[in-house]
Amino acid sequence: MVFVLMAFVSQAAELKKIENCTLIKTDWADGDSFRIQIPGKPTSKDGLVHKAREITVRLYGADCIESKIHDESDGRRVRAQRRYFGISKVGNARESIQLAIGYGTKATEETRKLLDKPFTIHTAFSDARGHPDFKRYYAFVVTADGKDLAALLVSKGLARAFGVYRETYDKRHSKDYRAQLADLELQAAKNGKGVWQHTDWKSLPEERQAQRDDDRENKMGIIKKPNMPTEKMRINKASRDELMQLPGVGKATADGIIGNRPYGKPEDLLKVSGIGKKTLEKLKPFLIFPEG
Repeated sequence: MVFVLMAFVSQAAELKKIENCTLIKTDWADGDSFRIQIPGKPTSKDGLVHKAREITVRLYGADCIESKIHDESDGRRVRAQRRYFGISKVGNARESIQLAIGYGTKATEETRKLLDKPFTIHTAFSDARGHPDFKRYYAFVVTADGKDLAALLVSKGLARAFGVYRETYDKRHSKDYRAQLADLELQAAKNGKGVWQHTDWKSLPEERQAQRDDDRENKMGIIKKPNMPTEKMRINKASRDELMQLPGVGKATADGIIGNRPYGKPEDLLKVSGIGKKTLEKLKPFLIFPEG
């Protein structure tokens, strides 16, 4: 079984290493989502230098608290994050929200400090969705002194460990990387780092259960509907919620699909853990690939 899982991981979309990236400061950035500049480089044919370009990256492995609430969706996300860290009952609701946003701002500032010098990203240019006005790509980020940015943010109590469903840039299995981040999160919580210093440990189980109840309730309407999309979707663009409408695709498989993008043909989906030949045949009628 381990061999099969490793086979799936090894076939994941190849990560591209891009060095000497620089951070672009923006008003909307968070600790785990920010704008960067990729340097230009000479082509192998004519020696001409490609122009530097800007992209937005979404960090693999860490989920920082939002630093701003623009709409109801952001509000729900901050509520879920407050419950995860056990701070939703610290003071009244307004005080708890301000506390959370304050740590979202601290995470943003910490990322800016850690990326003050040119850094390296590893990305397969998998679409991380997000705000409709700009495109985001999932990426592992390594600081100038060789440290993993996600691990640093989690260890400082400025982010929670967040699922990764692909092999890492240093060839670690996704489960090993997730376990390492979970261990760092546990250490940060025990030592009262960052937001963890405000955690109400007595009410934490109740808060997390409340969030699970909310998640379950939000999905009830979806569960009652036929688990079939109403129209074909583009495999390299579809959101997690859209992918979960596909037959046999749950949250973990949807995350696996997103983490292994891009795909050029249907058979590429076989690299996703949980998708075999039979499942692939069920999915084909609902998907659009670049070749199609």
